[in-house]
Amino acid sequence: MSDTAGNPPRWRGSWLNRFIARPGFQSWASKFPLTRGQARRDGAVLFNVVQGFVQSQVLMALVELDILHRLRAGPQTAQTLGLAAQVPPEKMQVLLQAAAALKLLKRDGAGRFGLARKGAALMGVPGLEAMIRHHRAFYADMADPVALLRDPGHTALSEFWPYVFGAKGDLDPEVAETYSDLMAQSQQLVAEDTLRAVSFADVRHLMDVGGGTGAFLAAVGRAEPHLKLTLFDLPEVTPSAAARFETEGLQARAQIHAGSFRDSPLPQGADMISLIRVLYDHADETVSDLLGAVFDALPAGGRLLVSEPMGGGSTPDMAGDVYFAFYTMAMKTGRTRSADEIAALCAEAGFEAIKSPKPARNFVTRVLTASKPG
Repeated sequence: MSDTAGNPPRWRGSWLNRFIARPGFQSWASKFPLTRGQARRDGAVLFNVVQGFVQSQVLMALVELDILHRLRAGPQTAQTLGLAAQVPPEKMQVLLQAAAALKLLKRDGAGRFGLARKGAALMGVPGLEAMIRHHRAFYADMADPVALLRDPGHTALSEFWPYVFGAKGDLDPEVAETYSDLMAQSQQLVAEDTLRAVSFADVRHLMDVGGGTGAFLAAVGRAEPHLKLTLFDLPEVTPSAAARFETEGLQARAQIHAGSFRDSPLPQGADMISLIRVLYDHADETVSDLLGAVFDALPAGGRLLVSEPMGGGSTPDMAGDVYFAFYTMAMKTGRTRSADEIAALCAEAGFEAIKSPKPARNFVTRVLTASKPG
């Protein structure tokens, strides 16, 4: 008898897992011909999880020491790279060997190291190196994950991202610039995947709420020359957005409204409003209020566009439910939500025809669209 079609009873799965958890069984399974292949594969996967933090720190060292960029001209020895990076050659050899094991570098027959395809690709991903450097704050919060789960009073990430707590007016311009630069660099990939997933052919006017320095809006504006564009965000970042629109030649069809969606009404007139990597920065109450404000600002038949990393819900997702879930936890304000959870919040706000197609790269973004009843 099964609990659902094709699935074994729960008691059988529970018993089997207890049996598999025995050290003696694992030792036997690694030797028995019918099970040793799976046992070894499971062991390799588990060890990869265990050593994951070391891999991340190897990557951090490569970026901090500028190793990838130093190798763009061709392979070099540990001696040469160590001298340039002020690292003893024997320790540089350890770093380079580790990077080669991670397939970021490759080693030639003469013992020199050069760029591998993945290492070269890393440099070509907009904002990735800046995000890796930024991870110092995230690593500090993850140093004691149990303390993080028990809700500490202080986290490094909550101090790095002041906007999500509603900071305005007295925000340090240098902090705002750091925040905005990092967000802008990451928005290019988000824009690419969003543009692939959503058609703007029948959209006349797009307003991006919480759009920072306008990186996403500029990308859409380049791809869709018929669109009128509006950006709504805090006054600390709008000057950079104005400069971006002028540089991109979009100033004639792009307007900027400074304000906080927490306490300012959203401008009306747009037939699509986008929220790009906004919802997961905020608690459910704030998200509900924002979706309600978006609903009120849209005309009948207007559309909502949400684009951000999402959790997998009943099918847990590696990016959304591991990396982004703990990242937002460390921010101490938002959380990653599944597409179903966001859809439910949209429905509560009054939206209908809610859709979320399968993402091209779930570690970059997932898109959800909804419509205001006509």
